[in-house]
Amino acid sequence: MQPLVTYRGTVYPWQCDHVGHMNITWYANKFDEANWNLFALAGLTPRYLRESGRGMAALEQRIAYRRELVAGDIVEVESRLLEVRPKVLRFVHEMREGEGGVVAAVCEIVAAHVDRRLRRACEIEPHVRAIAERLAAEGASAAAGSGGPAA
Repeated sequence: MQPLVTYRGTVYPWQCDHVGHMNITWYANKFDEANWNLFALAGLTPRYLRESGRGMAALEQRIAYRRELVAGDIVEVESRLLEVRPKVLRFVHEMREGEGGVVAAVCEIVAAHVDRRLRRACEIEPHVRAIAERLAAEGASAAAGSGGPAA
């Protein structure tokens, strides 16, 4: 299985701080955009979330910064589902500098599937959970063959 590329972009000068590298705000922003692409691949599409009254809420997020990114760098995020539980997904993103593929940051997130009206966690619907579990199993197989992302 090919890695799941969930974000592609670039670092703009206005995303850099006073020491010349991409500010941590933008690492989080790019990982957030990757979240929504990963969710869609896992069956949590925008249409599903709107029509079902469901959403996703971060419970925990850890970012490890490995290499600075600077203005003009191409950025790519590869993502993998690590765990699917009845109400929770755990996943990892690797942000790479697109030209050389060097890992710039790794973000691991635990997110709850929520009922937006009740404002509490609820079970992921079976048809969506089946898609997410298949995606997690494919990611685990791919990681086993490659050593997987360093989280």
